[in-house]
Amino acid sequence: MAAQGYPLLCLENPLLDIQARGDAALLEKYELKANDAILAEEKHMGLYEELMSRDAKLIPGGAAQNTARGAQYLLPDNSVLYIGCVGKDKYGEILKKTCEEAGVHTEYRVDDVQPTGKCGVIITGHDRSMCTHLAAANEYKLEHLKQPHIWSLVEKAQFYYVGGFHLTVCVPAILALAEEAATKNKVFMLNLSAPFIPQFFKDQLDTVLPYTDYTCCNETEARAYSASHEWGTEDVVEIAKKLAALPKKNTQRPRTVIITQGLEPTVVAFGAEVKQFPVHKLPKEAINDTNGAGDAFAGGFCAGLVQGKPLEDCVDMGQWLASKSIQELGPSYPYPKQAYTRS
Repeated sequence: MAAQGYPLLCLENPLLDIQARGDAALLEKYELKANDAILAEEKHMGLYEELMSRDAKLIPGGAAQNTARGAQYLLPDNSVLYIGCVGKDKYGEILKKTCEEAGVHTEYRVDDVQPTGKCGVIITGHDRSMCTHLAAANEYKLEHLKQPHIWSLVEKAQFYYVGGFHLTVCVPAILALAEEAATKNKVFMLNLSAPFIPQFFKDQLDTVLPYTDYTCCNETEARAYSASHEWGTEDVVEIAKKLAALPKKNTQRPRTVIITQGLEPTVVAFGAEVKQFPVHKLPKEAINDTNGAGDAFAGGFCAGLVQGKPLEDCVDMGQWLASKSIQELGPSYPYPKQAYTRS
């Protein structure tokens, strides 16, 4: 398949999610809270092996990798390529294998020093305590992307999706994809990923935003962007309009801004127009885990774009896949595969 290339390329920070059920004693052992998300310290390093011994579920994690798996779930075989950095260890091998099982082709940079990034998830009842060790995920380099055999895949791809977390790692790699997209009129998509990106990585974000054909975020991230740029509004529709109107390198198409709002309607601004799309409703008892719902939405949306669907269908595919994902444990998708049906 590599000779033909993969139409969708995703770039970000790969993590191996190690999820297992635990109890108060396990939380206390590692000084963790039942419903929290932290970066790991030295005292947490034994957690990952302990979770593995508890019949853990291993999921290829990292926001854009979740999106890559979601898009591949809806697309024909060999449609998605994912790029990031892992360590030279068993966790990196597990990550590669689980991505392959999901049909996602990986071209990882393998770091000889740092271990593969991982997120230990202790599930207690409906609570999740997440402890993340980024490690190798922080070590991606532009030189890896520019290797001839990888850059040839970049050139063959028609859609680029970058998770905002990568703005903390390797902006030059993001800009290389962005320039390729703008020069050759390909589609470049960026997800803001977390409120701290526009808050603390404002300059990096503002360097990349002019290249975006599609900008994705949730309502909290949108408001964080508005606050960091002193727009003086928390109105999601107004923020979507202003984001869509920002300067744009490739003027051959208007920018589209997609803002998800959990159970509230998805707001989409394109050009001067704004539309709102009600979400797929589920009974409360059907919801298992909302972690990764935004990544799933982005995966469905990307799949629609790759297939040349109208905007309304792309949004519907995103909402459909998100509704399936939140019925699973973690950022996962139901197997055997379910066929998408228009709502």
